[in-house]
Amino acid sequence: MIDFQSANSDFLSAHADFEWSFDPATLTALAAPDSDPSLNPLQQLNERLRTLPQVTIAKLRGYARAGGIELAMAADMRFAASGRTWLSQPESLMGIFPAGGGTQYLNRLVGRARALEIVLGAEPFGTELAERYGWINRAVPDEHLDAFVDSLARRIAGLPEGVAAAAKEALDAAEASGPVPDLAEEAAAHAKV
Repeated sequence: MIDFQSANSDFLSAHADFEWSFDPATLTALAAPDSDPSLNPLQQLNERLRTLPQVTIAKLRGYARAGGIELAMAADMRFAASGRTWLSQPESLMGIFPAGGGTQYLNRLVGRARALEIVLGAEPFGTELAERYGWINRAVPDEHLDAFVDSLARRIAGLPEGVAAAAKEALDAAEASGPVPDLAEEAAAHAKV
């Protein structure tokens, strides 16, 4: 069980290093030699987070934009302090689009039409709308966010060994199988518990 948050309560992350936009070689230089070479370094990082066997939770406060929200979307779950968290994918205003996995993660979370609204509209979303769209799991009053995530994390950590990893595997298979559920993969994952 891994939960992460920013040390700065005003920002998870505003964006990635802007130098990468002006000199793409500075980004490609960060590529991990043992990762998929067809992915850029931000995608490599986010995919490493997304595919961890542990359950991951992003706890959001403040602004989570561009590369920051892409990182949070790679987590298994996202919970945000209501009234003091704003999410956005503002890259289109800079003449680019989310390329750290954002188009892929966002589409799966909110659907194509809403993902297009978020990516091309480039406006910040408050927690209530982000929750309604499915961008975050839940908006929690700021004063209860830490206790809520801690309680959930403890419940998950207390599950019998292998249950969380098997559940992630089965849910990932369902997502990857497209419109027809992959019940055989679910059965195989369940047999591992």
